Amino acid sequence: MIEKVLHPFDKLAFQKNLITWYEENKRILPWRQTTNPYYIWISEIMLQQTKVDTVIHYYEKFIQAYPTIGDLAAADEQEVLKLWEGLGYYSRARNLHHAAKEVVEKYDGIVPDDPTILGTLKGIGPYTRGAISSIAFGLPEPAVDGNVMRVLSRVLLMKDNISEAKTKTKFEHLIRELISQDHPSAFNQGLMELGALICTPTSPACLLCPVQNECRAFAEGMEQELPIKLKKKKQRIEAYDVLLVQNNEGKVAIEQRPNKGLLANMWQFPMIDQLIMDIEDGVLKESMDERYRIPINIENKLGEVRHVFSHIIWELDVYAATTDIKAADGLRFVSVDELTNYPFSVSHLKIREWLHK
Repeated sequence: MIEKVLHPFDKLAFQKNLITWYEENKRILPWRQTTNPYYIWISEIMLQQTKVDTVIHYYEKFIQAYPTIGDLAAADEQEVLKLWEGLGYYSRARNLHHAAKEVVEKYDGIVPDDPTILGTLKGIGPYTRGAISSIAFGLPEPAVDGNVMRVLSRVLLMKDNISEAKTKTKFEHLIRELISQDHPSAFNQGLMELGALICTPTSPACLLCPVQNECRAFAEGMEQELPIKLKKKKQRIEAYDVLLVQNNEGKVAIEQRPNKGLLANMWQFPMIDQLIMDIEDGVLKESMDERYRIPINIENKLGEVRHVFSHIIWELDVYAATTDIKAADGLRFVSVDELTNYPFSVSHLKIREWLHK
């Protein structure tokens, strides 16, 4: 099957043109100034689902706080989450922290250069394994992400649905045949960079493309039709009421999310599903939610926040509220200034700003 796709195809010309273009046009990024596998690992985890410009600041802060993998392994999870605050997809940080501990315990703090072992670490999937292996260790391992599949779908005129797992596996086999054995890092990064700068999802800059001569889709005028990608499943909407509860001391109620699932171990202001929220004469009924068996007076609605996850949309109505109590099971009362010591997700960071207003 792979031989059929690549026949005929000038593999050497493709390699040469891609690598030469990359070396001459690559963006200057902090993680490209090193081959330290730990730093490459951090950058690749942060770059998942996140724009490069956003990652730069977080990456620099992270390696400053944890310059070695031993430093990260020894850190408290809440500190790691706090440093990750605002970057989103917090399971990435928890997995990275867990894997760092494993590297210290099992491999004496040395990131394994064996791709098979590397792939057993928590949070390291096939793409990240290939990226670290090729960039840090110079191994000809495939690193297939959305950019790479888009580029190769066009270059090789492939009409496979890139949303399917079997298609990604097919691309990994193709990369093993195409990758430069002498310059695997520049080859893999060149494909990613080409997808980010030239072979973009819409309006690809084909006239500037270094592999235009090898591109079958360009020759057929089909570059705009590829890659083939089925529509994502519709995201479900979850509606919550969020309470900014302050007591007589001016302290604010916060709670920690469960240690598993969405935004695990992050902190937030009390959230109640709107299906069970019941406000009567400005008072939250105690019987409506087992977590909040305390008298809370609703003052007024402050506004609304909408936050989009990959599979869920949160629609949050935010209320100012007061209470006479100083402590309650499941809640922690802290000063407004102390809120900055706790890791909050992006949606609740937005809500936190209302306290300062």
